[in-house]
Amino acid sequence: MPSLCLLRSCLSLRDRLDGVGAWLAPVGLRLILAWEFFESGREKLHGENWFGEIMAQFPFPFDRVPATLSWSLATWFELLGAIALLLGLATRFAAASLFVLTVVATAAVHWPQDWMGLAQLAQGYAISDSGGGNYKLPLIFLVMLWPLILGGPGRLSLDAWLARRTALPATAAQADLFGWGLVLAPFGLLVAMLLPAPGLALAGLGAVALIAGARLGPRHAVATTS
Repeated sequence: MPSLCLLRSCLSLRDRLDGVGAWLAPVGLRLILAWEFFESGREKLHGENWFGEIMAQFPFPFDRVPATLSWSLATWFELLGAIALLLGLATRFAAASLFVLTVVATAAVHWPQDWMGLAQLAQGYAISDSGGGNYKLPLIFLVMLWPLILGGPGRLSLDAWLARRTALPATAAQADLFGWGLVLAPFGLLVAMLLPAPGLALAGLGAVALIAGARLGPRHAVATTS
């Protein structure tokens, strides 16, 4: 039947895209993010420290770090994190570190000050130096880092090569309550730096999932589809 042949063709195409995607899908994200963060780190490395002027705008606890140390940490996390993304080495750690750095930068520099209501907040979704917020580009970076944190660098990476060389067990994905809590709790705390109420609610939900998952064990998983 023509419809059955079409279905089989579509499934065959899907399977091949999945197979190639396991190698190539994250590579574009890694390359563009590596370039952007390396450029930002290089500018800091050869520029003057201006963090002292905005330290009061950093979210807690980053506002307690001396400006000189904060500048050095941001510089080297960007440079080394960019190289790690490029190579696909310690990718989840590098992406998570750059995610935190980008949230802090957004809160300190790009987030609208004293915004009142969602309409005013939405005005900051722009790439502009005219004031009123300009968080569009860092938000795009955050969205691009997210799949690297959760999904890893793909098979075309040093992480995957090392896993094959050391004969590590194959990934056994688990979407249990404990896993959801591990993601939601820290993510909520980061969101709280920008949106306190939603972020704390998300962190609280993650904490509940952690506790429930620890008590119930891995049997109680959230259903997923592939």
